[in-house]
This record gives sequence, structure tokens and C-alpha cells, in this order.
Amino acid sequence: MSNVVRVGVAVIIKHQNTILLGERIGAHGANTWATPGGHLEFGESVEQCAIREVFEETGLKVSKITKLDFTNDIFTAENKHYITLYVKADFEGGEPELKEPNKCLKWRWCDINNLPTPLFTSLKNYLSEAVLA
Repeated sequence: MSNVVRVGVAVIIKHQNTILLGERIGAHGANTWATPGGHLEFGESVEQCAIREVFEETGLKVSKITKLDFTNDIFTAENKHYITLYVKADFEGGEPELKEPNKCLKWRWCDINNLPTPLFTSLKNYLSEAVLA
């Protein structure tokens, strides 16, 4: 395993009784469903990262970033280790666009009580300890 632990930010965006999830493609977490998010950049606040990543990935604008919890995620197959900071963001409206088609196949509003599978490792870890309601 690499000696580097990365910091990721995962953004839960709720709209009515749904959350926004994307079907990941590529090497890291391929064919799993995850919230928008990404790497925390040097000098960036968690809130700035959440707003930036959501816009870069979906074209959506979000506000009122609230810190929730974190997960300690080890991706054995990919030889990666992440601390993932979970936040929620207020949905400002609009439809998600596929802005990074090399990383995500599609975005979908998913019923909180009927999430698609398989879930991305960090989201699965988060949900094992948290409630989305």
C-alpha cells in the first residue's frame, strides 16, 4: 500500500427524498455509485472544495455547506487510502450535467430508501454509521 493518505470530500445533495449519485467509471471505484466530490486541494477549505467539485462534476451550484462526519477508507484493490470528509449542501436548483464523462457515466437523483448498488466504498462506510434522513 502507498504511504500516502489522501483527503477526499464527498457532498450529499438532497432534493425532496432523493440524493444525487453518479455511476463511477475509470480505475478507482469503477461501476459503483457515489456522491459528487473529490480531492481536497492544498490551501482549500472543505467548503470551497465541496462547492468546486460539485460544479466541476455536475454544473450545479450548491450553498450552505454543513460538515457531517468522516470515513477511513482503504481501497485494497487500488492500493489507496483515503480519509473522506462528508458534508451536505443545499440544492439551488437545475439539472445535473455530465461534466467529466471520463470519470462518471451518469448522474441520477436516487431515492434515499432505495439506493442503487454497488455503492462506492466510502459511501458504503458512511452509510453504515449515518442516517440520510
